[in-house]
Amino acid sequence: MSEIATGTTSLLRASLSRTGKWAGSVAFVSGAVSDVLNPLGPFAAYIALIAAVAAAIIAIAMVLRLVLAAKAMPALIFATSAAAIAGSVYGVQQETNSQNGVIAALVPAVAELQQSLGIVSEKVAKIEKTVTETQNTVEAVKKSTDTVAQKTDQIAQTQKQQTEQGAETQKTVEAVKQTTDTLAAGQQQQQAQAEKLQATTEQIAASIDTIAKGFAQLAAQGGAIADPKRPDEFYHNARVYELAGDMLNARRAYLAFAGFDVDAIDPYTRFATLLRVQDGKAGAREVFGQLAEKAKAPAIKLVHLLQFDDAERPDRLNAFITANPDYAPAYFLLAQEFSEDRLGSQTLADKRSEAEALTKFVSYEKDGGLLKYFVDQTQLADWLDRSRTRLAALGDVLDPSRFVPTLTPTRSNAGWSMTISLPEPATAISWRLGDSGPFTDTGLMAMNDQRTGKPMPNPSFELPDSTAANTIAIKYLDIRGRETGPFDIRFDPDAALQQGNKQILDQFWTSWIAFDASGNYGLVYFTQMLSFRCAIKEVHYSLNGTALDKEIKMPPCDAKDPYAVPADYQPYFKVKDDVKSMAVQVTYTDGTKSPVREYERQ
Repeated sequence: MSEIATGTTSLLRASLSRTGKWAGSVAFVSGAVSDVLNPLGPFAAYIALIAAVAAAIIAIAMVLRLVLAAKAMPALIFATSAAAIAGSVYGVQQETNSQNGVIAALVPAVAELQQSLGIVSEKVAKIEKTVTETQNTVEAVKKSTDTVAQKTDQIAQTQKQQTEQGAETQKTVEAVKQTTDTLAAGQQQQQAQAEKLQATTEQIAASIDTIAKGFAQLAAQGGAIADPKRPDEFYHNARVYELAGDMLNARRAYLAFAGFDVDAIDPYTRFATLLRVQDGKAGAREVFGQLAEKAKAPAIKLVHLLQFDDAERPDRLNAFITANPDYAPAYFLLAQEFSEDRLGSQTLADKRSEAEALTKFVSYEKDGGLLKYFVDQTQLADWLDRSRTRLAALGDVLDPSRFVPTLTPTRSNAGWSMTISLPEPATAISWRLGDSGPFTDTGLMAMNDQRTGKPMPNPSFELPDSTAANTIAIKYLDIRGRETGPFDIRFDPDAALQQGNKQILDQFWTSWIAFDASGNYGLVYFTQMLSFRCAIKEVHYSLNGTALDKEIKMPPCDAKDPYAVPADYQPYFKVKDDVKSMAVQVTYTDGTKSPVREYERQ
């Protein structure tokens, strides 16, 4: 501002020295003429007003830089001088009340000149008319001057607002610039750290295959890398420090490896193990939680969820698999959640879940589909070996026809006793006859099951002898309280009676024939076959040989009282003294035949 003021002052002085003399002279002459012509009208006032308006317009144009100051300054000086002199003349005229002018009042010759020229003798009406027109002109000029002044004020106000806004904008720009500079400094620091870790990373392909090969070569060499830069070098150093017991440097190396966001499972599982030893499960969860927030690699997110509690972990694993269905390592880790090592004792459902997950994991081995998830290939080999061993031990647990409950009906004179066999220990058993209706609990026995440590559920229930063929549904609770079933088992009383009798006959075949029983010499008894005859279609026999040329006729089976011997039927027959042996073969109701059984007479 001081420089602008100094420049303006210098320009004014120069203009006055060049223009002031002639401008003042012309203005003085104009004032004298207007005074002489005053009888005709107040020309001094007109000149003063016009000159003042011109000066104001020129000044505004200079301020707004509409014209160059150097060119407009002489005109401004002339207009200002004219306005000043003419105004002074008009002021003296008003003060002295001189209608013919100040000069005419002082100099008689000028008054005579006015008379000779007829200036004073003009009609008053003409003068008044001129005065009126001049007055109108003056008012119009004044109105224009007010409008110009109003516009000038508006322009000045706008300039002031723009100046204030410019100042605020400048402050904002400076604040943003300061914040930007701070952020840029932080980014430069982070970039410098990243460049220090990844200085030579661009020289290699950041693939698992490349990293794995580099790691294998470093492992063969042994020893820590003095200035590691590549991910395989950091992982190698972490393993070296870990084996040496230097857990602090091992931890730093693992964190540096994680900074590369490599999608490999084995470095992170090892790192998590180290963290759990040092900081506990909560500490490991916190560290991997921070890594998972920034990482894109699924391996980091997968290992993070492994750090949650046992009850929470399987659900999180299943959610991860749902989102990443082809991420093979997740299936091996899910299998571990159901393993015997993790649970101590497995239910059938646990075994099936483990087998399903391991089968899925091993299926990815085809065409090297697992190699891309491991830096240390020995870790992959270990996982595969463990998977195959466990699958062999689990056997055919995934066979849907195996490991289901069975029902063994036993017929008595009072009715049916149904014995349930389960494929695993249970804490409760219930059954239902038919396809609908509530289940009935079998109750508990007065003894504990050593496998569960809880009271043993009753494995049997009773049905009346009038029970018709139907479906019996069985369900149970395993040792973890999970409901298994229901399993539908078909029950046919006639077939069950025949099958049960056949089983007894086959099991106790040595009792089919009894020679000379209870001192009854010469008699052959077949009471056992008679008691379980509901399973027998035919009985053929022969004496002193195996010709089987004779037949024992059995009475019909009585399903209501199957084991009773009819009162009019003799369960024996007489033989001669020369009979030394007897051969027997039974044909069952299901069409099968027993072996030829031989019985020696004692």
